[in-house]
Order: sequence, then structure tokens, then C-alpha cells
Amino acid sequence: MYSKLFIVGVFVPVCFLVCSEAPFIKQTNVICKSHNKSWVVFHYCRLKAYSRNKTSLNLNLTLTEPAYNIDLKVKIMKRANGYKPFLYDFTIDLCQFMRKRNHPVLRIIMDMIKHVSTLNHTCPYVGLVSVSDFHEVYIPVPWPTGDYLVILAYMFDGKPQVTTKHYFLFKEDY
Repeated sequence: MYSKLFIVGVFVPVCFLVCSEAPFIKQTNVICKSHNKSWVVFHYCRLKAYSRNKTSLNLNLTLTEPAYNIDLKVKIMKRANGYKPFLYDFTIDLCQFMRKRNHPVLRIIMDMIKHVSTLNHTCPYVGLVSVSDFHEVYIPVPWPTGDYLVILAYMFDGKPQVTTKHYFLFKEDY
């Protein structure tokens, strides 16, 4: 009798810890900048707050000319007396990635936004590009608690055209 009660007493809290969503991610700010307003026009780039702990990203831009050769520079930084480089800083050919999906870090990012964006095709990109109501952030690898900044710099034909900065808070409560 007591052994069954002990097993249930241990099993229920362990299941709760394993099955509950312990990591907490809150998007705190987003900054979008077009370096060439004749090629890329931002209509809006903002976070919408649904509650104290839930915000969603809404981004809408128009590419006035077709973009055939796009390089993406991804930089992840962690806040520690200012934002310092953290773990990833790489440049990748976005058109080749959209054909093969061969980079693990960028694949994690694209898997998060594929259901809420219009970036689900290969090059060329032209016209309206949007990310609507992006709020579910899932990081499948262990990640230390802290404030982070993800900088995405898009270069069309080798020239910087768009830079987006995404600030978020990652907190892992167990």
C-alpha cells in the first residue's frame, strides 16, 4: 500500500516537471531597418502585446525589385554588460538554403516561422513579404537564461539591404 502511494507521489511530480513548459521566452523588442528604400519598403515592423508574458511579431515589407542572390548574416548575441557575441555568427546563401535546408541553426529559425510567414519558397523574392502573429518560439537545444539579440542582415547581390534586430528574454524555470 505504502509502496504504491510512494510511487504515485514520486511519479506525478516528475511527470509534471517533464511535461510542463518550463522555458519562458518573451520577445521584448524588434527593430527593422531598410538600407535601400528604393528596393525594400517596410510597412510595419512591431511587436503586439497580448498579455504581460505573450507578445507576437508582425512584420510587413515589400520588395520592389526581384531578389535573386540573397546572403543572410546571422549573429546571436547575449547581454552581459552590453551585447556580446554568443555562439553563432555565420553567413549563408539564403537561396541555396531554401532549396536544400542544410544548415541546422537556420533550419531551427525557419521551422519556427514557416507557418506564419510568406518565406516558404525559393528565390526570386519579389513583392509582399510578411510575418504575421509570430509568438511561438521553441528552442530545441539547451540554452542558458538571459537576454538575447538576434541580428539578421540580408544582403542582395553582396550589398546590405535589410537588417532586423530581435530582442528576447529566455528564462528557464525549473
